[in-house]
Amino acid sequence: MSTGTDAHAADSHEMIRVHGARVNNLKDVSVEIPKRRLTVFTGVSGSGKSSLVFGTIAAESQRLINETYSAFVQGFMPTLARPEVDVLDGLTTAIIVDQQRLGADPRSTVGTATDANAMLRILFSRLAAPHLGPPSAYAFNVASVQASGAIKVDKGARRAEKVTFSRTGGMCPRCEGRGAVTDIDLTQLYDDTKSLREGALTIPGYSVDGWYGRIYTGCGFFDPDKPIAKFTKRELHDLLHKEPTKIKVEGINLTYEGLIPKIQKSFLAKDVDSLQPHVRAFVERAVTFTVCPDCEGTRLNEGARTSTIDGVSIADACAMQITDLAEWVRGLDDPSVAPLLTALGHSLDSFVEIGLGYLSLDRASGTLSGGEAQRVKMIRHLGSSLTDVTYVFDEPTTGLHPHDIQRMNGLLLRLRDKGNTVLVVEHKPETIAIADHVVDLGPGAGTGGGAVCFEGTVEGLRASDTVTGRHLDDRAALKKSVRKATGALEIRGADANNLRGVDVDIPLGVLVAVTGVAGSGKSSLVHGSVPEGEGVVSVDQGAIKGSRRSNPATYTGLLDPIRKAFAKANGVKPALFSANSEGACPTCNGVGVVYTDLAMMAGVATTCEECEGRRFQAAVLEYRLGGRDISEVLAMPVSEAEAFFAEGEARIPAAHRILTRLLDVGLGYLTLGQPLTTLSGGERQRLKLATHMGEKGGVYVLDEPTAGLHLADVEQLLGLLDRLVDSGKSVIVVEHHQAVMAHADWIIDLGPGAGHDGGQIVFEGTPAELVADGSTLTGRHLAEYVGE
Repeated sequence: MSTGTDAHAADSHEMIRVHGARVNNLKDVSVEIPKRRLTVFTGVSGSGKSSLVFGTIAAESQRLINETYSAFVQGFMPTLARPEVDVLDGLTTAIIVDQQRLGADPRSTVGTATDANAMLRILFSRLAAPHLGPPSAYAFNVASVQASGAIKVDKGARRAEKVTFSRTGGMCPRCEGRGAVTDIDLTQLYDDTKSLREGALTIPGYSVDGWYGRIYTGCGFFDPDKPIAKFTKRELHDLLHKEPTKIKVEGINLTYEGLIPKIQKSFLAKDVDSLQPHVRAFVERAVTFTVCPDCEGTRLNEGARTSTIDGVSIADACAMQITDLAEWVRGLDDPSVAPLLTALGHSLDSFVEIGLGYLSLDRASGTLSGGEAQRVKMIRHLGSSLTDVTYVFDEPTTGLHPHDIQRMNGLLLRLRDKGNTVLVVEHKPETIAIADHVVDLGPGAGTGGGAVCFEGTVEGLRASDTVTGRHLDDRAALKKSVRKATGALEIRGADANNLRGVDVDIPLGVLVAVTGVAGSGKSSLVHGSVPEGEGVVSVDQGAIKGSRRSNPATYTGLLDPIRKAFAKANGVKPALFSANSEGACPTCNGVGVVYTDLAMMAGVATTCEECEGRRFQAAVLEYRLGGRDISEVLAMPVSEAEAFFAEGEARIPAAHRILTRLLDVGLGYLTLGQPLTTLSGGERQRLKLATHMGEKGGVYVLDEPTAGLHLADVEQLLGLLDRLVDSGKSVIVVEHHQAVMAHADWIIDLGPGAGHDGGQIVFEGTPAELVADGSTLTGRHLAEYVGE
């Protein structure tokens, strides 16, 4: 019989044990991660950090949770295959806080993505005057409806009673809660000097000989030989707005509909980026978005706009900067809603604490950067009552100034101190420093990585001879001399977002770093004022448009010369070497996996049995170039392919040039056939940069190119930026990494704070002058970094 002092069996599960993980490039990895501690995973880009943390631990935790739901509910959830791992023990519920952008739905805002809007609506429904009704009366996502009907009432005898139902919503009826209305420019739809028969319609696909052209000329509602300018009001209305009507054209029964509803259904209801280029160009020409004249962009109907607390409407509250809104909420004093005011105050203070106090609640969530989106998601979890949960973060310091990183570290430690296991994939030494436990993966990237190089404390990592250990204390020195500018890009009166009429001359022919705390106006200055156009190449971290069939080889244009070389060497046509064309495996259509839809259960993706995931027909794999078939070439990492196409039988100068650029930007570990949908934000940006490097552009604008880069790779990036400048280009980087600041020729520092406390230039000059000046936050952190 045990005594009270004996350890309880339930307390023995103190570790998350992973044995034999083989997801992606992991080579039989085994680690033990302590629970209720902060563990940081380090290693060069592509070493397998995400495969271990997201692809193995978090994926299995989510899969096990999904399996607890009923089959019906599972039917609406994504299917997660069991990760390739021998043993996974001690898992707890995993909450993934990643950098996926928040949905770009026009009705999704910072307020609706957190609890802040819901609490504000309750507050206004209780305190605002004139009183409108329940919280839904202040919601721009809820429409007002009225309906009436008869219901049977049984009071001894059954009889019908007429009842009216009504729901009060806050949605502006004109723009339906979007804040903007679309206008269609009629001059882009037709040329009114021509008749329909002469080809007046200028909409893609509406040619006279096409089906749509025949419907409009043969519908009988107007004379097809009369110029549109001479149409009567009635005829013009029928051409543009007529509701669906059954007609017969050339003996076929059809439905006729006016041009505008037709375009709205076929083009405007779809995501603009998914349209074909010529259709997208037409939509961008023909459709203009203007602020809704009824609600002036507030998305609310008149009732919700005119109901106020102390003269402030809910639209005014949502438009305030969050730091100001928090002040306003603290100034309200009403015992009837005291707990609500406290909760709302805490929620708004979390925004400020996490470095997002410069946002407003009505900011569209689709306009947030990846780092901002991740921090908005964090706010939801900070107020959570859950403990013993595993929180998984993907580079939470992305987009943060060194000043803000200290706050982020505090939040990560707070989550840990509530009794949670915190797993962080991170490159920044400031965050690695606070870890209780470090797992370093490597030694290289891709096939050269996937092994655990070190496991233990931060001190142990520093003393170890791993790549991360050696570079942990790297400090870039200030340059002895800086390059001289060859000209200047003049910006006058820049006032986008929070900029306050900024005048600045950006030097050309040198490396310029634009710095400042998150929200100080860096992106507004660079993207809003540096003119897009002749000679300016702007490279951001936005998603690359493409399906799971797209990969680095197709995106960079590398596959074209390779296909031609294969075709020439084997005397066949190039289309055979395309997985999207004739050479595709017929079973999986060249995708490499087969998607099985299980009706009410979730679908499953399985490797195609016929081609074994190679994507090509067996006959195509008989053809070789330099001893390799096309699927083996697509499985090569960039570094191996660069050597392969450099000499001998497989020498292809056009392909070699593109591969050299991919190596230059630090993507040597990517395989040529890796789906683009699996790349991180930093990898996407570097892939775009490699593609643009072949262009003639004279000015390169980069947005945090160090995102997702290991300390060891930052040196390589700086070398690349130097080569660009030395070849006569001007490079402007928005950057927080001190190594890039120290390496720049000129720094433009914005601040002093974020939001309306920023938007001004607080310093312009060389890095050495910034360190000597010491008056700005950036200057103080840079001085600390270079040890001045």
